[in-house]
Amino acid sequence: MFAKFLSARFALAAVGLAGALMFGLIAPTTASAQIPYLQMNSAEPKYAAIVIDANSGEMLYDKRADSPRYPASVTKVMTLYLTFEALSEGRLKLTDRVPITPHAAAQTPTKLGLPAGDSVSVDEAIRAMTVKSANDIAVAMAEKLGGSESRFAALMTLRGQELGMRNSRFVNASGLPDSRQISTARDLAILSRATMRDFPQYYSYFSIKGFEFRGRYIAGHNRLLTNMPGFDGLKTGYTNASGYNLAGSAVRDGRRLIAVVLGGSSTAWRDNNMEDLLTTGFDVLKRRSHGERTSIAANLYEDEPTGPIMRPSTEEGDGDQAGLKIVLTDNPKPPAAIKVSPTLKAAQAPAKGAKPTSKKAKGGWAVQVGAFKSKSLANEQLMLVRSRFAKFVADAEGAVEGAAGGTFRAQFQGLTAEAARGACQAISAKRQPCMVLAPA
Repeated sequence: MFAKFLSARFALAAVGLAGALMFGLIAPTTASAQIPYLQMNSAEPKYAAIVIDANSGEMLYDKRADSPRYPASVTKVMTLYLTFEALSEGRLKLTDRVPITPHAAAQTPTKLGLPAGDSVSVDEAIRAMTVKSANDIAVAMAEKLGGSESRFAALMTLRGQELGMRNSRFVNASGLPDSRQISTARDLAILSRATMRDFPQYYSYFSIKGFEFRGRYIAGHNRLLTNMPGFDGLKTGYTNASGYNLAGSAVRDGRRLIAVVLGGSSTAWRDNNMEDLLTTGFDVLKRRSHGERTSIAANLYEDEPTGPIMRPSTEEGDGDQAGLKIVLTDNPKPPAAIKVSPTLKAAQAPAKGAKPTSKKAKGGWAVQVGAFKSKSLANEQLMLVRSRFAKFVADAEGAVEGAAGGTFRAQFQGLTAEAARGACQAISAKRQPCMVLAPA
């Protein structure tokens, strides 16, 4: 039954989603629905890019970073984010089985190609998504966590809104072509940063170059994992409509950068552009540390892709659904923010033996501002948020809650419902993670 495996947070999100649909806050995602304010501008080049400092979130470079684009298989980073979230909260284990349904088995390549009725472990499913970009496995995981792919996709959109992905809408878990599935370079950078920040214990999955599965070796698509020193993730993507996409990250001299490249004309062009952006970014950071005032844009030879998208073999991308018509508009309106229910509640099952660092005050409500692999990082986040949003959390009690999976949740407790909602709205408006927690 659906209620048995949805977390309390997912269940409340589903209620909020139903209400939003009822009152017209979210457009229905039927096959005939058209969402002109979330469609691509046909007169604009497909290329878009952004570079941010992973530590501070500072934007170091952008090119159409807020223009709507098709994310293709970079979508799977959000599917994986929700998978990692379920693992860290104890709702899922790496050894659990993920059944292959007829709907999952029917997905187009790339995929593992397992028949309906088969199953894979959660660990195998994660590897299949990060390495193979397996569409069938992404759908199977969505159905396991959300009951159905469409319900899971709605939860993806809601979670993205919570993370600050203002201009994104998801309608499937895989990234297969759909003109309603839209994101931006900035939103995908926000998602990439949130994934490595909130679930560092699982980030290494993105650096796997290949894995053994039932007697065969499955190689990945991300060539920069081999070709660029310090590069360790995240996800490639391709459809004919999107071009070649890549959300990437690299570390050099103790600094981490995140870059997103969308709309490349070939894998080689996309990879070269990603390497140029990151290499130039690291150089700029080094020169700035010596007092020089410079930027990536001032040091990068900007050469956008021209000509038709070069079609890859089926092993590189998501595949294109036969007969799909991508709807474009010449004058898209700015994306409207999707209203999210303020009562979304995170599952609060602490790890066995773990104790919170402080008791909840009488207010009963709380806001969570991050989940980290160490208590010290969680405390640092509390201090950072308190210093930046003192007006909203001055009367709250900072606490670090131990959780399943060895994570530590940074929370401000003892708030009224109104104060918690106001604080989270202010924190989220600055593109910082925040989640309202109702009394247990």
